[in-house]
Amino acid sequence: MGEAGKDNLARISAARSRLILDRPFLGALVMRLPMQETEASWCPTTATDARKIYFNPSYFDSLSLSQIEFALAHEALHCALAHFARRLHRDKRRWDIACDFAVNPLLIDDGLTPPPDVLYMPDYAGLSAEEIYPMLEENSEDEPHDRHLYDDDSEDQETSESRLPDPSAGLGADPAPPEALTPDERTRLEQQWQERLAGAAQQAAQAGKLSGTLARLVDQLIAPTLPWRQLLARYMSMRSRDDFDYARPGRREGEAILPALRSGIVDVAVAVDTSGSVSTAEMSEFVNEVDALKGQVKARVSLVYCDSELAPESPRVYEPWEQLETPESLSGGGGTDFSPVFQWAESLDMAPDLLIYFTDAKGRFPDAAPTFPVIWLVKGSESVPFGERIQLN
Repeated sequence: MGEAGKDNLARISAARSRLILDRPFLGALVMRLPMQETEASWCPTTATDARKIYFNPSYFDSLSLSQIEFALAHEALHCALAHFARRLHRDKRRWDIACDFAVNPLLIDDGLTPPPDVLYMPDYAGLSAEEIYPMLEENSEDEPHDRHLYDDDSEDQETSESRLPDPSAGLGADPAPPEALTPDERTRLEQQWQERLAGAAQQAAQAGKLSGTLARLVDQLIAPTLPWRQLLARYMSMRSRDDFDYARPGRREGEAILPALRSGIVDVAVAVDTSGSVSTAEMSEFVNEVDALKGQVKARVSLVYCDSELAPESPRVYEPWEQLETPESLSGGGGTDFSPVFQWAESLDMAPDLLIYFTDAKGRFPDAAPTFPVIWLVKGSESVPFGERIQLN
């Protein structure tokens, strides 16, 4: 190990000590992760696999001691928040970006100094990775600042064969990244990190050194709830902007897709499942909630009722200044087929900015995901094949 490597180890030790003294919650989490130096191409900055923190010495050479504190705490929070176990069906790259956007505001709010080019957006402060994920463009140019090595994902990593070092390359071989977590290991580490997080929070609180932001985060993880009202309000606020956008398709002219002008009004399709498993009172309460949210931003709402087919009175379009109304009587009560709503939305001249579907998720789904973002507000325990699922009860 050269002098630069020894210097980095000394600075890492100093950074960990400062975290323990000044921010014992983060420091306790960092101390749970052994450090491993690597100059491999798969680790240009830092990385974690929920077992260790990997760092590139050249990258740490470029950071101040305060920025190293941030980098270490960043990796530790990914582990403590169990980001390695929460991706589920989501696209890996987009999930990794959402996780960085979730972690960095917590550290910045706690007073840590971020390295250059970390992902940060004030609008995402206080939101979980699950809440941020549907707000991200599918083909965003953002990149995670670090590497998340929990998954062996063919779209994000090289195949296992290509990741193995080439014996013929001798000492210059690029060592392979760590193996992806097995299902059993993922489950074990999730439980282990939950215990570590609770223990670190308790010790920091007793010492009077747990910030309000991190205390609220721990409370949410102990009794997790997804604030869907806040999620929808922020999502609609972010989508309601006066600019041209190619991501939301405008009307086609031949083979060209023309940019759509966002007039400052966000177009939201709101679908309500009338199959009989959702009560009329629950439907009315949900519609009233959406109406309250609509008042916070300029939102045009197309209200659609559907069981196995669209209700005759659907859709009803409400301008931002009009109050949403639930029909006095609704047809429905039979089986559930979600396809008619998506067929209707796809047939529009311009796709909605967002489709919100209130349902118990028991029914037949479309064969393919639509081109527009979807949020499912689910009463019950059923899963969904695409979009973002938010638990209501």
